[in-house]
Amino acid sequence: MEHKREREHDGDHERVTPMLLKSRTGEFDLESILFLKLRNHGIHDLGCIGECINLERLDLSGNNITNLACLASLHLLAVLNLSANRISNLEPLRNLESLQTLNLAGNCLNSFECLYTLQSLKKLESIRLKDNTYNYTNPVCRNTSYRVHVLEMFPNIKVLDGERVVGRGSDLYQLCKDIDDTIKAGSYKNGQLIEHSDCKPWVEDSYWEIKRSNNAIVDEAYKQFSDVLHECRLLNNRATHVISQTERSMSLKKQSKQYAI
Repeated sequence: MEHKREREHDGDHERVTPMLLKSRTGEFDLESILFLKLRNHGIHDLGCIGECINLERLDLSGNNITNLACLASLHLLAVLNLSANRISNLEPLRNLESLQTLNLAGNCLNSFECLYTLQSLKKLESIRLKDNTYNYTNPVCRNTSYRVHVLEMFPNIKVLDGERVVGRGSDLYQLCKDIDDTIKAGSYKNGQLIEHSDCKPWVEDSYWEIKRSNNAIVDEAYKQFSDVLHECRLLNNRATHVISQTERSMSLKKQSKQYAI
């Protein structure tokens, strides 16, 4: 018994317990918990999480979860992050009628049949099955008709894998994508990369600084936005690295041609 208690208090919590939930949220009553984040805890057993019946946002990313049965009672859940787990069966999510955003990137979903159970979720607007930022995916994403098939299965979703596909904002998203493609195309002349040393950011860095709030809901929204900003910065760093490598490679090729002449 003593050994079991020690395991519940150390870095990896294999099972979700009332003690863990209370220590993470500060809430004595499990039904009072509205937002819960349990990332990278080594969890494989969701334990008593089904007792948090008023949960609205739940982040269980980066664990070892395979069985979602305990989530079936969370009827108020609107945002669910299950990325980077070992999930292959979504059946318990069938009755989460309030669910709007679902992240399943980095799991073991190997066929479109695995996704059929989600068609009963009428409020579902955003589904993520792969995330290029963290190299998360699912076997089903390897299918050549993956994107088309998923959009046919869920004609009402607005965002797939982080890209807005329908609804308000989709035209703006496509416009920005077209502008980016045009800029990329205009960055080359006769196969050579054109340097733009005078390019400046659209906004100053301080523009994105977030002011804290005492409101729990607003504070959670800030946290979500911070996560998105973190992903954007990672993408920016990767893009900078790729551009640097490309410029170096082209410079070496140009030098070799000059020596050959």
